[in-house]
This record gives sequence, C-alpha cells and structure tokens, in this order.
Amino acid sequence: MHRDLDPRLLRGFLAVAEELHFTRAAVRLHLAQQALSRDVRRLERELGAELFLRTTRQVALTPDGERLVPHARRVLAAQEELAAAFAGPARPLLVDLNTEGMVSGRVLARARELAPDEELMARFESGLTGAAAEIAAGRIDVSFGLFGGLEPALRAPLSHRIVRYEPLAVILPDGHPLAAGDSVPMAALAGETVYAGAGNPRTAEWTTAARRLLDRYGIALAPPAPMTVGVEEFRRVMARTRRPVLAVVDFPAPPGCVLRPLTDPVPLAPLSLVWRRGLRHPGLTALTRAAAELAREEGWPEREAGEPLE
Repeated sequence: MHRDLDPRLLRGFLAVAEELHFTRAAVRLHLAQQALSRDVRRLERELGAELFLRTTRQVALTPDGERLVPHARRVLAAQEELAAAFAGPARPLLVDLNTEGMVSGRVLARARELAPDEELMARFESGLTGAAAEIAAGRIDVSFGLFGGLEPALRAPLSHRIVRYEPLAVILPDGHPLAAGDSVPMAALAGETVYAGAGNPRTAEWTTAARRLLDRYGIALAPPAPMTVGVEEFRRVMARTRRPVLAVVDFPAPPGCVLRPLTDPVPLAPLSLVWRRGLRHPGLTALTRAAAELAREEGWPEREAGEPLE
C-alpha cells in the first residue's frame, strides 16, 4: 500500500461516500465527473481495496469503504488544522541590532512602519560572530554586521545583503591629543595602539576587519583584553588606557569620550543584513525594503566613497 496518500483523493472519496452519487459529488467539488472517478479508482489501487459498489442505478460503500470514512475525516481535519495554524499572522521576527543607537535600529524602525501588522522584536547580541551561531540555531532570525569577517563555517548557513558602507571613526577619551580636531586622518594614528574588540569572542569578525585596516597603515592593534560591560566601566578603562577604540560614525560615544570620523582615506565597513538561509518572513522583506529606502533618502555612502574593509 502507498503510504503517502494525496489528501485530494481522500476528499473525493468522502464526497462520494456522503453523496453516494458521483455526479453530485463532482459538482460539490467543482470537478468533472470523469476526473473524480479517476481519483477514486487511483485511491482504490493505492489502498488495494474496493471502496464502492457501483451499478447503473446506485453507488454504495463496501465494508472497506465504510472502514475508511472515519480515518479519511480525521486526516482531512488534521490537514485543515495545520493550514489554519499558518494562515494567520507570521510569528514574531527576532532582529539583533548589536548595539542601541546604530543604523540597524533605524532600519528596524522603518521596517515596522512598512509592516505595521508584523511583530519585529529587537535583540542585542553584541557582535555578528555571536549572533551567527544564534541565527543558525534558530534562536534569532536576523542580525547586522561585517559578514565578510565571519569564519567560513559560520557563513555557510547564512544569507546576507550589504545595506550600507559605514564610515569608520575612533572613540577617544576627553583630552586626548587626537580629539582636538573634527576628524582624525589615518596617518595620525601612527604610533597609537587601537582597540578593536580583540579578546571578545562575540565580535571576532570586527577584530578581523580592523586588523586588515590597521595592518595596511602600520597601526598597532591592541592585544586581547576582557570586554568592558556597561557605560561606566567603558569610561573608566578609556580614561586609564587612553587608547583609541575603532567604531563606526553612528556609534554613540559614552560620557567622557568623543567620537571622531577617520579620513584620508575614509575607511568603510560593509554593513550587511544577515539571516538564516531559506528564511521566508514578511518582516525580512520589510527590513530589506527599509534599508533600501533609507539609503536613497539619506545618500548613504557606497563603496566608491572610501576604502572598504575587505
């Protein structure tokens, strides 16, 4: 017996069983009578049983047909229940923004405007390396970050789309010599040791991209250090080490610090929207549309506007 029965065959069988008339059953199902008769014969072949006694004057159920009726009803009821479970609004989309106050948050806000009936819930994983594992495991759906900096094994189950080439900056403690100007030329970082998350396993992609940039200009990358947690702890460590911290221009500078964009040339970080390969969700569609709209409206920098980290 064929184990994967087409529910359409069961639906045709039940219509005939209830009407005990092929023509009336065909009209009820909006089918040609010949098509319905073929479906019933196919079901009988697959089950290896005769389901109806047919004469020129009447149609009657056989004992096997009688036995099939309750089973067919249960199967079709389960199918309808399954369809109904997925007919309503999509489940919430869990969106990792990495850090509050960034471009990712603005993309999410616009996406919520574009899809007001969808639930897009923010999460903060602090780094795409950490978020990638969460996406692959299904614990979050979407994140933002430097996709090219991920290890190949982390990239494999993911899809991505670059939404913006973000200009880079440095965070400096108040009173640092480089804080006096409105920007910091790359050459001015010579002799400095720049912190870029080394030692934080959740932001390894950021450290990888930063190393490529700093090595190009002979600038030292700060060695691994424990991640600071909280604004006050960050301010305290900055005041003690006096080291510039590599960031993007939209990163909110903590109290006691200033943020200065890097120039000559302007280094660009390719920010990607990242999701689990094969994900289908109206919220994801809204996010990609939101990013495209903001890029057009605000003239976000493109690859040609600076030197991409690649």
